[in-house]
Amino acid sequence: MAQQHFLAFDCGATSGRAVLATFSDGAFTMKEVYRFPSGIIELNGKYYWDILAIYDHFRKCLAQLGREGVRIDSIGIDTWGVDFGFVADDGSLVGNPRAYRDPYTDGIPEEVFRTIPREDLYAATGIQILNFNSIFQLYAQTKEGFAPLRVADKVLFIPDLLAYMLTGNKVCEYTIASTSGMMDQTSRQFNLGLLEKLGVRTDVLLPITQPGTVVGTLRKEIAEACGVPEVPVVAVAGHDTASAIAAVPAADAKFAYLSSGTWSLMGIETPAPIINEASTRLNFTNEGGIDGTTRFLKNITGMWLLEQCRKVWTAEGRTYSYAELEAMARSEAGFAGRINPDDPRFAAPANMVEEIRHALDDRDLTDAQIVSCIYHSLADRYKEVVDMLQGFAPFPIEKLHVIGGGSANDTMSQWTADALGIPVVAGPTEATAIGNVMIQARAAGLVKDRWEMRRMIADAFAVKTFKPNN
Repeated sequence: MAQQHFLAFDCGATSGRAVLATFSDGAFTMKEVYRFPSGIIELNGKYYWDILAIYDHFRKCLAQLGREGVRIDSIGIDTWGVDFGFVADDGSLVGNPRAYRDPYTDGIPEEVFRTIPREDLYAATGIQILNFNSIFQLYAQTKEGFAPLRVADKVLFIPDLLAYMLTGNKVCEYTIASTSGMMDQTSRQFNLGLLEKLGVRTDVLLPITQPGTVVGTLRKEIAEACGVPEVPVVAVAGHDTASAIAAVPAADAKFAYLSSGTWSLMGIETPAPIINEASTRLNFTNEGGIDGTTRFLKNITGMWLLEQCRKVWTAEGRTYSYAELEAMARSEAGFAGRINPDDPRFAAPANMVEEIRHALDDRDLTDAQIVSCIYHSLADRYKEVVDMLQGFAPFPIEKLHVIGGGSANDTMSQWTADALGIPVVAGPTEATAIGNVMIQARAAGLVKDRWEMRRMIADAFAVKTFKPNN
């Protein structure tokens, strides 16, 4: 069989990268071919994503591949959720997308609940109430008279906006739309009635399409300038977590997953959404997956805690590698201090180290004790959430699959297995990019369904299994 090459643009909130996958004779390999920074820009009190800079990096990557003579067969894009940009009726971009960390949505959910009660909103959308959900952003923009929304023809979520910039075609992909807090879980289309009650424009929304849809082909001008063919751009699972969960190397459905990074996203894969009194009270979310599945999950503060501490320590002249942080945690394995990782006080403190010291009422905490506290506190929180999930799951949860960057942390994986009392399977670390290229391969007819994808992934990538010690 001739080799086929699929290019995944995997965009995170602080950096992005391009990964090239090569499929041949039923197997595949991957390599990172390009990396670029991304970040939030403040202007006049508003916070934006520099979407043109990301697009420019896409072009530079394609030009690099063109110079190297690499022939790609398709392109897929995944990004973080909830955020969006606008396109005018003449095809122009209307400003830069607002960023989910913009505080303009502070207090907005409570305002919305005066029109649409919290329970009614959750019953319709099944989405965890977070103040940066797209529905709250659109309401806040409507309230402030945000000019780009006033003149927009269409709203496009970030991966769909970038796909539009590459192809000139507009789609709204299911997994990314499902993060918005606006999608009806029954019809799997936008609930226009909710937006009408809030006075938010509905004519800017597109119909929702499923992962694997071909958006269009790379625009001729880009292809010629970069020296690459006019290849298809595929709407993969545009939400990065959906692409990551597609890459869980599970043999059957009896697992929970943890996508571990800045955020920890922990859940189960179910054939239908779970919306009831308990899921409402516990604030679980129902987001879209591939093959019509639902990702029933909870957002947990993850390695954000540690990264913010590292930032403080670096500023103070103490720079620790990840290996050193693991060793520090192990050196204080018996430290008893614990925090609630999801306490709002840890969302954006000026100094995370001082905030943890205040929470534990201990001014003399060492760096190693703080690292141990974070690791143990996350493991305990994972135990709480898995216990909750077991109350919803239509199957026994027999193992936890940890994917993403956090899966490389052996100490964290072992402590999590100890806390949960079930095996933890760690890896692959590059799950998001793997899921992205696998959905492209599926669109090309190389694989049939998510279970065949997962079998290929299990064969291609080594994982580590951690069994509970107690």
